[in-house]
Formats: sequence, C-alpha cells, structure tokens
Amino acid sequence: MKLNVSLSARNTLKGKVVDIKKGQTTSHIKIDIGNSQILTASITNEAVDELALKIGDDAWGIIKASDVIVAK
Repeated sequence: MKLNVSLSARNTLKGKVVDIKKGQTTSHIKIDIGNSQILTASITNEAVDELALKIGDDAWGIIKASDVIVAK
C-alpha cells in the first residue's frame, strides 16, 4: 500500500540506490544523492523487503534528528 502523506522531516535527499548489504537483522543501504555524495542508512531487513529495494531504484533519504554533532 502506498500512502500520500506529508512529513515533518525537513531534510529529504533524493537519489539512487547503489548498494545493499544485508546482515543478519540489519541492512546498510547506500544512496547516491549526486555530486559524488553517498548517503548510508541502516534499516531492518524487513524494511528492505517491504520496500522491495533493489540497486538502481530511486529512493529518498529522510533525516529527522533532534541533535547534530559536528567534530573536526
């Protein structure tokens, strides 16, 4: 089922899935968001299956965080 919803998250990055590494319970998804930038997300294997994610798919990285830590 697809939902047409609005999000409270303000950081949305569209890209293409370039890699999926499945572990025992969690997958690491790499999304190319352009300009040689890769966003990596850790999501459950169940979420990968429900979204039917595969390499080459268009996907959104949606970031909702209350804290951002910067180090140098």
